[in-house]
Amino acid sequence: MLKVLVSALAALFFAASQAVATDTPVQVMVLGTFYLDNPGQDIANLQVDDVMTPKRQAEIGTILDGLAHYNPTVIAVESRRRQPGSLLSESYAQFLAGALPPNKSEVVQFGYRLAQRLHLPNVYAVDVEGDFPFEAVMEFAKKNGSESAINGQIQSIQSEIARQSEFLKTHSLAALLRIHNDPLKIAMGNKFYVDLLSYGMLDEQPGVAVVSSWYTRNFNICARVVQTAKPGDRVLVIFGSGHAYLLRHCFGGLSNYQLVEPNDYLPQ
Repeated sequence: MLKVLVSALAALFFAASQAVATDTPVQVMVLGTFYLDNPGQDIANLQVDDVMTPKRQAEIGTILDGLAHYNPTVIAVESRRRQPGSLLSESYAQFLAGALPPNKSEVVQFGYRLAQRLHLPNVYAVDVEGDFPFEAVMEFAKKNGSESAINGQIQSIQSEIARQSEFLKTHSLAALLRIHNDPLKIAMGNKFYVDLLSYGMLDEQPGVAVVSSWYTRNFNICARVVQTAKPGDRVLVIFGSGHAYLLRHCFGGLSNYQLVEPNDYLPQ
């Protein structure tokens, strides 16, 4: 009887502990970044000086110090280079082995370096291909007398990026990251996409096509993170800050997920 009672109590304890573990929320931080290696692939491109200089490397070190206090258990990055049949980064193992050539990208400088510091065995590459049929919006604007409006929106973005490029000449990488991760700034950045809904008429809706494609891409990214994370994980998602609004929206709407603010951990 005693053995039966002990076994029953052990089973109850195990079930209770499993219930608690299942209810433990996933914490997720979306770190909105800018491209450190100047790939020049956007409508407006921030100009970043060489991040491999001792000055910038020291700044990256302080950024990693701050993020390490969050102590993520899962790091997901903006990359589509995966090991076949998985979400595991293709080049993280090379990085750990010292076989990866010098790389200025935020994937390596933030994601891989932090994962190495925290002794994480894997980094997850969760980006996906996405259409961005912006040319159709431009064509519609030309045909319907709204070319100056769309050009004004583009010029506004380009002016903001130019201001940030000047800001970076006299400020640290962390200072600019804090701007990119301010919730109000993130919300303002998403307005460019939603404002494209005004470009269309009846069955011709190029703005809807762009916005829908952008939302689809970001929710595909979010889904891959959700399918990777487990209850109790602390997830760090490192993506271009243009993605931050929709990724935050997705994670923030999930049951048992808690958003963590990057600026609570980034150095001043």
